[in-house]
This record gives sequence, structure tokens and C-alpha cells, in this order.
Amino acid sequence: MVELHDRKKPAKWPDLIGRCIVSLILVLLTQSSQFLVPHFFSDLSFFIQLLLSAMMLLTVASAAGWCRRLLRVRSSAPAFVFFSVLFVWLVYIAFVRQDASLLMNLLFNGQIILLIFGLCRMLFSDPGLVSHNPSPSDAIPQSLVLEIDTHHQDIGLGDRLRCCPICKTYVKGFDHHCPAFGNCIGHKNYVLFMVLLFGFIWTEATYITCLSQYSAESELLDGDGARLEVNFSRKVARSTMLFSILQLLWQVAFFSWHVYCICFNIRTDEWIHWKRPKVQ
Repeated sequence: MVELHDRKKPAKWPDLIGRCIVSLILVLLTQSSQFLVPHFFSDLSFFIQLLLSAMMLLTVASAAGWCRRLLRVRSSAPAFVFFSVLFVWLVYIAFVRQDASLLMNLLFNGQIILLIFGLCRMLFSDPGLVSHNPSPSDAIPQSLVLEIDTHHQDIGLGDRLRCCPICKTYVKGFDHHCPAFGNCIGHKNYVLFMVLLFGFIWTEATYITCLSQYSAESELLDGDGARLEVNFSRKVARSTMLFSILQLLWQVAFFSWHVYCICFNIRTDEWIHWKRPKVQ
């Protein structure tokens, strides 16, 4: 075998902790912006609230990106995903759990635990990294397929070996680099990626179902001194429902895109660079 693959130098612990703190702040800002929609526009239709929620997400994302560049701080996309999942879980435990059935409680809590486990598994999974010892004459474009002698590597020319522009390493069956999962998606973890993506869709759908039942039941509650608490809990639940629906929309579209790629034997990187291999 040739020299071990090149990876970016792992960040030090103080840097990682700093990125996680920034990501946590971004999650709190995002969820706070979502809370403003049902708080100030509760009389509008649900569709209008959904549009306002999407606009708030874009505004917060743009403002957060500008502030991060101005302050020269970095965040962590996997940490943002983790804290977003954790926030939804806490909202469910605090407000929704008591009105959900035992079966729904077991189902949703189990889904969240599996999601967190899947995120950790994906973060440290091997996407299909291969060893490559570059020489000065190896100045080839990153989007081109790296041809390797099959006598030195157990990889054929039809295995779609490509260089990830983010990690600066060669990945067998490279599809794309997923910032949300903090890893490349390749031959070895593509199935895990699809399972995890489907898990997010299923969990979001389950959460929306639980929130719908909670909203229907909470509307029947009324009493002296309890109305403020009910209104606050409903607003928090409605804000997370809007956020979950927006997440579900792009996740379904993204999952459908990958199903399309599987059906037509094409990778995301190949489609972007218009490099579809011949079907073997």
C-alpha cells in the first residue's frame, strides 16, 4: 500500500469547544426567531406563518454569517444539528410528552436516541478513504477521477475515486461532503447516510404528528391562571412545528434526489460536474 491518506489536522479542544458554543448560540437565536412568528402573527393563517418562518430563517442565517465573518469566529455544523435535535427533544419533554400516548412517547424518544447515535456514528465513520502518495507531477484537477494501479491498490478504475475539496483526501465512491454530518459521503458510509437521512424525515414527521395532537388538545384547555402558561407552551410548540415542517420539506427533497441518483447510477459530485460514468 502507498502512503496513508491526507486528512485535515484535527482541531484542538479549545477550538472545538468554542465552535460548539457558537453553534449553541446560533441554535438559540434560530429558535427564538421562530418563536416570534406565532407570538406576533398568531392570527394569520398557518401557510403565511410558514412563509414568515422561512423568511426569519433566511434572515437569521444571513445575519449570523455576517457576524461570524466580522468577529472571525467559526461554528460547527454537526454541533448545530445536535443542539437543534436536543432543543426539539427538550420542548417535547417539557410541553408535549404529557399529552402524548405511551406508544408515541416510546417511539419519539427512541427515534431521538437513534438519531444522536447515528450522528456520532456518521461523524467518525470511514467514507472509503484510500491511501495515496502524491508527487509533484500529480497536479490534476480535484474533480477528475484518480487512476490507480490495481496492483498497488484494491480499487478498480470504475470505483469513482475522487478528491474531496473540503477534506483534501481521496474517497472511494465519493458523493459529496456533508457539512451537517461533518464527513464525506462515500462508498462505505453511503448506506448509513441514507438511513440517517430517512431517520430525520421519520422523526420530524413523528414530532409534527405529536404537536398536532398537542395543539388540538391544548385548545380545549382553559381556566383561571392557566391561560398564560397554555398560550406560551402552544407558541413554543407552534414555533418548533414550523421549524420542523421547513426541515421536513428540504429533507424529503434531498432524500428524493439521492433516490434518483441511486436509480440512475450517478453521484452528486458527478452530476454537478456533468461526469456520469458508464453503467457497468
